[in-house]
Amino acid sequence: MDKALEIKFQKNTKIFKKNVLVRVDLNVPVIKGKISDFTKIYSLRETLLNLIKNKNKIFLLSHFGRPRGVFKKELSLQNIINEIQNSLKLNKLYFVKDYFGKEIEDTIKLMHTGEVCLLENIRFHKEEEKNIESFAEKFSYNFDVYINDAFSASHRSHASIVGITKFLPSYAGLMFEKEINALNSILNKSNKPALAIIGGSKVSTKITILENLVKKLDYLVIAGGMANTFLASKSIDVGLSKVEEKYFNLIKNIENNALESGCRIILPTDVITSKSLGDKNSVNETLVEKIKKNHQAFDIGSQSCAEIIKLFSEVKTVLWNGPLGAFEYKPFDNSTKIISTNLSLISKKKQINVVIGGGDTVSSINNLGVIEDFTYVSTSGGAFLEWLEGKELPGIYSLKHN
Repeated sequence: MDKALEIKFQKNTKIFKKNVLVRVDLNVPVIKGKISDFTKIYSLRETLLNLIKNKNKIFLLSHFGRPRGVFKKELSLQNIINEIQNSLKLNKLYFVKDYFGKEIEDTIKLMHTGEVCLLENIRFHKEEEKNIESFAEKFSYNFDVYINDAFSASHRSHASIVGITKFLPSYAGLMFEKEINALNSILNKSNKPALAIIGGSKVSTKITILENLVKKLDYLVIAGGMANTFLASKSIDVGLSKVEEKYFNLIKNIENNALESGCRIILPTDVITSKSLGDKNSVNETLVEKIKKNHQAFDIGSQSCAEIIKLFSEVKTVLWNGPLGAFEYKPFDNSTKIISTNLSLISKKKQINVVIGGGDTVSSINNLGVIEDFTYVSTSGGAFLEWLEGKELPGIYSLKHN
């Protein structure tokens, strides 16, 4: 069954002249008091424009950092309200610290239809993360409709994600809908053959994802540091590369399940190694069987890249999660450049479905000028990973059962 089948969508509903509470994700990176990445904010524009057009009063609700249920000045959304207002191109953006009493009531009366108000960090209230039902009920009093446009926070069973849906008519926002459509497209039979590139430093963080994907996809490319553990499980000497030996048996089970499901697992055949990340003088490209005893593998090699690129022409869908190498350190960003550039070209040429997700993955290709070439780029982090694991997110479940 389609995971989004029973959800009510904002797009299909005329929400007109209502007080609308919109759960968003404004947990953006801030460096020296300035927002360094506006991606999450820009993604809200479509939802807001729709609500503004329909003469609603809109109230944005978000978490910011981890204040653990107490007020912390440095984590107040008021610190970045001007940047949020400018990036959303709003003439005015109200701000409310106390959304349970006179302040929120007075602001609602003061606001005109089509105007927007930012509410203070929801995590200043300890009841939020505990999902206290009475807190959610009290919180709902001043609003007519709830919209969840924070897919990235929807793996949390928090009051503003789950509890609030018991007390207000609830809908998935336009950005939320795009995210679940993009993710569901990966497993859509009409988009097969499908390939996943799964990277990252540790097998332990991706075991459940791998177990789920081998049952549903046609190709599974293993890269990043986790590939070293896969190679070592086959008795290949990977030098001083970090290896998680306790996962060898689980890897064997994944390989057996892949065989039964008809999913081909692709491991690196060559790698780029060095004595350490900072030692550029010892950098060496070598076959995996010839890794030097005192070296570590920090990236996949050109031969491995060529094999992956060849597969792009054979599939209709590509999912990419996790860095292919230690991309923060040159020359171990080489495979990331090669794969993202070629995937970009073939994506435009063949119009294949390309979904990229995970903070490190997005960061690794962010400066290459190719992000716009892919079908969908998710910044949802933990929610994206839990979806890949096959879990139903609390935020989705609560919208279905509203």
